[in-house]
Amino acid sequence: MIVTERHNNGVALITLDRPAARNALSFALLEALREALHAAEDARCVVLAANGPAFSAGHDLRELTAARAEADGGRAFYARTMALCSQVMQRVVNHPVPVIAAVEGIATAAGCQLVASCDLAVATPQSRFCTPGVDIALFCSTPAVAVARAIPRKAAMEMLLTGRWVHAEEARALGLINRIAEDARAEALTLAGSIAARSAVTVRMGKRGFNAQCGLPLAEAYDAASAVMVENMMAADAEEGIGAFLGKRAPVWQDR
Repeated sequence: MIVTERHNNGVALITLDRPAARNALSFALLEALREALHAAEDARCVVLAANGPAFSAGHDLRELTAARAEADGGRAFYARTMALCSQVMQRVVNHPVPVIAAVEGIATAAGCQLVASCDLAVATPQSRFCTPGVDIALFCSTPAVAVARAIPRKAAMEMLLTGRWVHAEEARALGLINRIAEDARAEALTLAGSIAARSAVTVRMGKRGFNAQCGLPLAEAYDAASAVMVENMMAADAEEGIGAFLGKRAPVWQDR
């Protein structure tokens, strides 16, 4: 259901492995992904990929439909599923290291939400994205949280209200993805390797500070960012990096 690999450069590759179900996010797969993300907190960067023709087709509609047979019509299971999915998406956003999506194939509904939640994303020229819940009278309300934070508001609303497909080039123009490559996984791993070669303490501090200031008014954002800069300046790696730059030599990171 989940395959995890560790590369020598500190990159963790987490792969959704439910290809026959188009990597639909069942309750069990969401639990496994949450645990895999937790286990990768000591990595230097994470790549999130998927096996098969789809990155993820979103929630497992067969599982959700089966829950209607329960005494409460499925309400309790739906609440648990949505809460777990929200936890996983927030785990991606708040993960201590950058998480990069490698999208090969489609990413729809909660699958698109997962891509939007990642810090960076690479897709193939054939990749497509959509939030098609409106087509089955199930508006993509939770995917909207991530998508609306990744792309402009009106573009997000158009995706949500029409369920239309967004192709890779448009997704890049909107800011949903960063790069397009024939081999998205290889490109994502190369990008992750570049990040992993930087000071780990700086990357972790930078991601945390970036996310914190994004939700603040301008003056408070500058206050928060300034505090992070001071903390960063006190790190051993910042002293080493500045010294190496001034001395015109390669830095040697201590990751502290």
